[in-house]
Amino acid sequence: MNLLMCPVCKTNLVLEERTWRCENNHSYDVAKQGYVNLHVVQHKHSKNPGDTPESVQARRAFLSAGHYAPLQQAVVQKIRDLRIENLLDIGCGEGYYTDAMQQEVLQCVGVDIAKNAVQVAAKLNKNVTWVVGTGATLPVLDQSIDLCTSLFSPIPQEEILRVLKPEAYLLVVTPAPEHLYAMREALFEEVKAHEPNKFAEQLAGNFTLIDQEIVQSKMCLQQEDLKNLIAMTPYAYKAKPERRQALEQKNGFELTAHYQIYIFQKK
Repeated sequence: MNLLMCPVCKTNLVLEERTWRCENNHSYDVAKQGYVNLHVVQHKHSKNPGDTPESVQARRAFLSAGHYAPLQQAVVQKIRDLRIENLLDIGCGEGYYTDAMQQEVLQCVGVDIAKNAVQVAAKLNKNVTWVVGTGATLPVLDQSIDLCTSLFSPIPQEEILRVLKPEAYLLVVTPAPEHLYAMREALFEEVKAHEPNKFAEQLAGNFTLIDQEIVQSKMCLQQEDLKNLIAMTPYAYKAKPERRQALEQKNGFELTAHYQIYIFQKK
């Protein structure tokens, strides 16, 4: 089943050799890296939206070293338990989680606004349909998706409601209260606990919370891994340069990753 939707006229896209085409003859070529760009110019607000190439490379290096593997494994188990056929990963980035989630379903679409991230992701797993696109207009058909996932990414609620089948699922991963607290203490004068429950409150009108779990893991990071972790987070540009530089000098830095996983069902 083709899941992709033309971002211009909202009709079904069909893959013909290496081109996605709709009935109105809008066409989108598959790039040599294996992704398709469905982020049309009229939906763009900047020339190169999303993560910078530096942030993408830092995330790829950090995640491929296995530091967030406990989260990846927990998410994969949740998907296995749901017994679904397809999923849409919103904000797939460079594909670390999408790659693992694809193994549990028949069809998997990964979408991200950052073309440089999708280019990296597309080299990872040829069984995922990799798409450059925006959450403001998710590039999949109405009521076609069994599970939307958003891991540390935006949650475009109206679009998620449009693309999910009746009584289908939304899996959200967001920082739990103490996530990377030691690192944030080193970078900022004032540190507030994360508030994951705000997402549950925002979604309560249209979704029923059916499962929640906190996953935590301790890490001891060497200097290069610590630099990559800082670079892949928003803290990289929010922290004062002197505080960031001081933290980047450390070796064997201990901190705890603290993740909140929610599973919601569409009402």
